[in-house]
Amino acid sequence: MGMLTVRDAAKRMGVKVETLYAYVSRGLIESHPGVDGRTTLFDERAVETLARRGRPRQSSRSTSLNMLIETSITSLSTQGLRYRGLLAHELTTSHTFEDVALLLWTGDLGNRVHGWSGTNLTPLAEPADLHDAIRISAARVASCNNRTGSSGDPLAHPGRDEIVNAGRQLIATITGSLPVVGDGRTPRLVLPDGSPPIRATIAGQLWSRLSPQRPAPGMLAVLNAAMILMADHELAASTLAVRVAASTRADPAAVVSTGLGVLSGSLHGRASRLARHLIDDALMVGPIRATTNALAGGARIAGFGHSVYVEADPRAVVLLDLLRHAVGHGRVMAVVDELQATVFDRIGRPPNVDLALAAMSVVAKMPDDGGEAVMSIARIAGWLAHAQEEYGEAPLRFRPRASYVGPTH
Repeated sequence: MGMLTVRDAAKRMGVKVETLYAYVSRGLIESHPGVDGRTTLFDERAVETLARRGRPRQSSRSTSLNMLIETSITSLSTQGLRYRGLLAHELTTSHTFEDVALLLWTGDLGNRVHGWSGTNLTPLAEPADLHDAIRISAARVASCNNRTGSSGDPLAHPGRDEIVNAGRQLIATITGSLPVVGDGRTPRLVLPDGSPPIRATIAGQLWSRLSPQRPAPGMLAVLNAAMILMADHELAASTLAVRVAASTRADPAAVVSTGLGVLSGSLHGRASRLARHLIDDALMVGPIRATTNALAGGARIAGFGHSVYVEADPRAVVLLDLLRHAVGHGRVMAVVDELQATVFDRIGRPPNVDLALAAMSVVAKMPDDGGEAVMSIARIAGWLAHAQEEYGEAPLRFRPRASYVGPTH
């Protein structure tokens, strides 16, 4: 047996080409580059094996653990991400990140309240990586606060009002602890629905700490939308870690620190930084060569494919559309669009939200870890919602057993 082209492999399996590429992104079958460096081939024996098995649901080589946890916070549907039953992308047109954080924490969009106040932290002695600075600030907040449960009740946990207060303080403090890189003025947010400009939003404060320039019309709304779309994503790795921490009755600041630690992984929050490097490379040498460079190491390409979505990540679609609407079809967006087409042609993976965050960071002249910082701060909202939900469950319910495979002597 030899190698099959994409179309021949899809035909043998009785699936669409897009479905075959989805199998590749899920690790169900391996693709191989052709000798010309542009085509994709599949081992005929692997295709025959998968075809005989029928349409698989998960990888036979996967070591992931399947776990089902009931939640009333976030759901992933074909229509898009939903928070408490409301489509997240629809919320981006008429609500601020603060509104959506309160929705996640309380189940109610409630009265719009901005100007969240935090704790004044002395600046860090040494400049730090943005994500590291955020983690340090979260730890400093935890050290300043009294630990929940110090009353003597080991099972005590914060109520809804305490979660809301802790969330506002953490997000405002961490955002405010980042050094200002622009002119020091916090831009006003103008939402797409045409409502009056809003002062002192978290998006505005974060912009002044990530971008040295004043936002072009519509760009602050893009950042606000990005924060809304990144506020939660059901049981991502960092969120599961947060729930495990909450099950031990760790306090809100501690569970946020737990989430930030997991988010720092290159396959999670740090992926947007790697996607930014890909865009930067594409701007210098062109999307085709940049894609070839990225594939040369044999690793996955950051910003493309997702374990949850067979097709394009709906958050990426929304955010990239908002970017195009705000800045038009200039060179950056043209290169990003060509990069998407090139990667899909080569490995069949559609864009995910990391690419969209990276594109936003390029347009806004943020540092290469700007998208990562946006995700880190925004996801605090979702983490605390999940922590609150977990506090209502029996404590210490996460106790998997290990299957020992080591030496017996």
